[in-house]
Amino acid sequence: MFIPVRDINQLRHIKFQHVTISLILINVLVFWLQFTATGQEIAASFALIPREVFAGGFVGATLLTFNFLHGDILHLATNMMFLWVFGDNVEDALGHARFLLFYILCGMAAGLFHAIALPSSGLPLIGASGAVSGIIGAYLLLYPRVHIWVLALRVIPLKLTAAVFLGLWLASQIGMLLFAPPSRVAFTAHVGGFIAGALLVLIMRRPGVGLFEKTLPPPPAA
Repeated sequence: MFIPVRDINQLRHIKFQHVTISLILINVLVFWLQFTATGQEIAASFALIPREVFAGGFVGATLLTFNFLHGDILHLATNMMFLWVFGDNVEDALGHARFLLFYILCGMAAGLFHAIALPSSGLPLIGASGAVSGIIGAYLLLYPRVHIWVLALRVIPLKLTAAVFLGLWLASQIGMLLFAPPSRVAFTAHVGGFIAGALLVLIMRRPGVGLFEKTLPPPPAA
């Protein structure tokens, strides 16, 4: 298992990743609220249940709300670490407002993909991993040659290119989706989010932002 720690990729168009940080804080706050006395009961109403998602009414809103719920601290920490490492540069490539829309659309697409793939499932789906998978899809197209520091087996530091690290991540998700026995991990949502992110970045990135870039140089001095 590889855990991303940081990438070597400077911001060029924005001074600070306001939306990325805000999303992390919102997820942490919602997680804290989930585990208050009444939060667990309320949270159950906001999870996505595939067999109910096409019922209409408020149930359809769970395509959005499930993205901000997490099952435990490890689930939250893993998603937020990926968001922290990769979100800022995707936000830089899209701009603040479009990045927020991008994140929401990727999360909803992940939930919809999962619901279509498992239409009769009554198991609740929660977590930001679908939206984060969309960020991974965008990052892989934007910066495949950027170097990323990761922890292998959670303790061994390695420097890999984004193409290698995220390519291995994607291969593992597809492999688990196709060949692994059923589990609590929604690999369908991960793959759906990735596809959405890879497609959306093609049309949502700033004018002049290319694909397959290396580390962006700093902006010229005024």
